Amino acid sequence: MNLSPLSLSLGETQVYENLHYQFLLIELVAKDRLITPDDLMDLSLPKGIDATGGIIISGRAPIWLFACLVHKLHPTAWVACYDPRLGAVVVATHSKLVHSGEVIPIHPENGRKLPGETTISQISSLCPALMIVGPPNSGKSVLSHALFQALLADNPDIYLQRAHWDGEGNYLLELGENATDAELEEFKARDRGKLTDRFYPYHAQSILQLRRQKSLVIVDVGGMVQPEKLPILEACSHYLIISSQLESIAPWHEFCHDRGNLSPVATIISSLADVAIVHKTQPYLEMTYGTLILGKTNPLPDVLLQQVKSLISK
Repeated sequence: MNLSPLSLSLGETQVYENLHYQFLLIELVAKDRLITPDDLMDLSLPKGIDATGGIIISGRAPIWLFACLVHKLHPTAWVACYDPRLGAVVVATHSKLVHSGEVIPIHPENGRKLPGETTISQISSLCPALMIVGPPNSGKSVLSHALFQALLADNPDIYLQRAHWDGEGNYLLELGENATDAELEEFKARDRGKLTDRFYPYHAQSILQLRRQKSLVIVDVGGMVQPEKLPILEACSHYLIISSQLESIAPWHEFCHDRGNLSPVATIISSLADVAIVHKTQPYLEMTYGTLILGKTNPLPDVLLQQVKSLISK
């Protein structure tokens, strides 16, 4: 008997001002947290849905699963998708009480919570936020994604925040060897943005909001030491440097540790060679590691994973 890799559960009715709603919680229960489009064929909603109110869909899942659930929930008064950085974003409505694009502030500090989450009064402090920094073309985005994937199976309550505009989203990194270099560059060029005055303050606020709800936030930041990044610096607690250039390491320590008062976790000298050499473990990990190439990354060293795992809030 094959067990479904997908679980849908319905929360109790909650009330916010003049709205009542239920959470529809998505859980990917396979060890690798993967599902395929075939899993939509027998997908059914749990019993007990109150169609007179709203449904807020929450969970980490592919966009096509969210689209399928929104369609199946069409008879309900309204449907929203939960974004932990914003709240519940209304995406479909038959009700005059809400409109598409409205954000309902479903956050722990407001006393409203997802099934299984704690309220802010039960949280002693913000969870750690680990900045991944270093010069361009050193492997920051690949390392961030590899760390996230390696930790996710045993720690589903972590989050990877991309605080840069270079077009390297998770979807691109997950293509791996299934795309040519030319195709990858085309995707990046299509999705690449530009720096604006609100870019880093927006991401800093998102990181703080995530730290109120998650056990660890990994933050992938662009590759230059810039004063514009100070809001991100203020929103994080730890940093990890990865650099293929030895001369670029000291400026990042000065920026993150001396200026930002963040705690160092590791310094990784990235290499194109297949190596994993530990130089020291105290007061923080220092090692040479390779290769961090899209689609060709080896399993991360246990010493690095343990170093990052030690941050995770239990």
